[in-house]
Amino acid sequence: MKPQPPVTKMRIPARTSSGRKDARVDFSSGNAGMGARVLTALESDWMFWAILLLAAALQLFLLGIKPPHFDEGINGWFVDQMVKNGFYRYDPTNYHGPLHFYVLFLSQNLFGRNLWALRLPVVLVSIGSVWLAMKFDCVLPRAVARSAALAMAVSPGFVFYGRYSIHEVWLLLFSMMFLLGLLGLWQRGTTDYLWYTGIGIAGMILTKETYIIHLGCALIAIPLLFISTKISPVESPAPAEQKWTRVELAMVCLVGIGAIVFFYSGTFFHWSGIKGLYQTFHAWFKTGHNGNGHEKPIYYWLTLIARYEWPACVGLLLCGFCQMFRNISLRYLAINGAGVFLAYSIVHYKTPWCIISVIWPFLFIFGSFILIVPKGWLTTSLAIAALILTTSLGWAISLNYFRCSTFADFGWNSEKGPIANIADFFSSEPYVYVQTYNDIYKLTTPVLALAHRDPLYYHIIGHIIRASPYPLPWILGDFSRIGYYEHDNYPPTMDADFLLVQEDKVTEVESKLHDNYFTQPLTIRPYQDPSKLYLRAALFKSYFPGMAPDFFGKR
Repeated sequence: MKPQPPVTKMRIPARTSSGRKDARVDFSSGNAGMGARVLTALESDWMFWAILLLAAALQLFLLGIKPPHFDEGINGWFVDQMVKNGFYRYDPTNYHGPLHFYVLFLSQNLFGRNLWALRLPVVLVSIGSVWLAMKFDCVLPRAVARSAALAMAVSPGFVFYGRYSIHEVWLLLFSMMFLLGLLGLWQRGTTDYLWYTGIGIAGMILTKETYIIHLGCALIAIPLLFISTKISPVESPAPAEQKWTRVELAMVCLVGIGAIVFFYSGTFFHWSGIKGLYQTFHAWFKTGHNGNGHEKPIYYWLTLIARYEWPACVGLLLCGFCQMFRNISLRYLAINGAGVFLAYSIVHYKTPWCIISVIWPFLFIFGSFILIVPKGWLTTSLAIAALILTTSLGWAISLNYFRCSTFADFGWNSEKGPIANIADFFSSEPYVYVQTYNDIYKLTTPVLALAHRDPLYYHIIGHIIRASPYPLPWILGDFSRIGYYEHDNYPPTMDADFLLVQEDKVTEVESKLHDNYFTQPLTIRPYQDPSKLYLRAALFKSYFPGMAPDFFGKR
């Protein structure tokens, strides 16, 4: 009988880049003992729940700490119109699909008309994206998928915009689902990945018109991947046997097309919305070229990554070494991610929340360093990665809980030295973009407090005389007698229980007031003319104890 090797306490599997779910990426070298233990912990079951719990904690903690963003106010207003109309009337010039509005409609009807109900659906989708990143362990080494999920969980941008009620998080989830489905079909060929692919495509179409970029880049990446594998071979390049049937494919197509028709047609009440599926691209291409006030230079995403997203920055750099990856899924993610990054860079219209749809593939490339570093450098590489992730977590906490409404722009000042400019760069907050100031609480806190104390105060009279007052129309949407006046429109009677007046209209408004008011300056958001707030003294005197009104009208 052939002698057997001695039994050891733990057998460490060989280093591999297999996509099997039970694959381990460990090193048998004694010099990498600590690194091997770290990877074993990273791949453990408890780490799965720890990453998910960390993501949930960062997303849910103090969810209402920042006022509603301008776009959140717009989205909430659309939901209010759904309550009146019974459906969402899709507008092809709005550049956003209908799914998000129907989910918000359901959330507000279940949990009330409040900021938590507005943001909670997107928060759950954001947490789901972290979970989905870990599901990539079916096509990638588990340690790589877990590293990417951890980087996503502590990313300043993924946390910050995951706490906004906007469409981009849905696009993130569905684009991840789409690519997971494609990779799973190639490596596994099972029906569940067919559903991932179909639901991912349908979900992107239902979310935002930029889905065309993700679909186009995914298709272009396929021939580029083929060329890449001819230059440098990969493991298991041949596709797996496809185990799904034509009936199952027809079912996936039927569900996806049915969902698109159902939502774009306004639940069958607005059939002309179907035409918006192609009409929207004329307006979208025009906006993408002109910028419409949101034009940014081609290197804009690079500046955001350098400021906040260091794991993604490492991943972007490693894309240049993608020929070293023997795993076909990693190489495809690198090629596709670089293509999406380039496409979004070319478009002139850029808003920072799109960053989460652009850089997520780079987080997987960041995690792939464990496949290409020399064995003796594993522990050192893991220590550096841990330092990068810890820094990312620190910035996420600072941004989301201390500076979430801080407007701090950056521009290179030639009068300052390089060190001072770099310091200013890292103290700026470009993610806080068109964010509502806490100043609006001067109006909303006393008005909402009155109404919560006595529902009769939901019928107080308010005049908001200024352009672009969002998010106030949503915040004050339950009040029945608030008017909004832009341009040269004015209310028939100027006096009211409160007024918010744009700076250039203050003189004219004050000449027509007769009551006494407490006044305060109020600015809704950056790059907007300030306003002056008037609170009727007889109604709001309890909020100004011991103070006399500072504006006296003409009696």
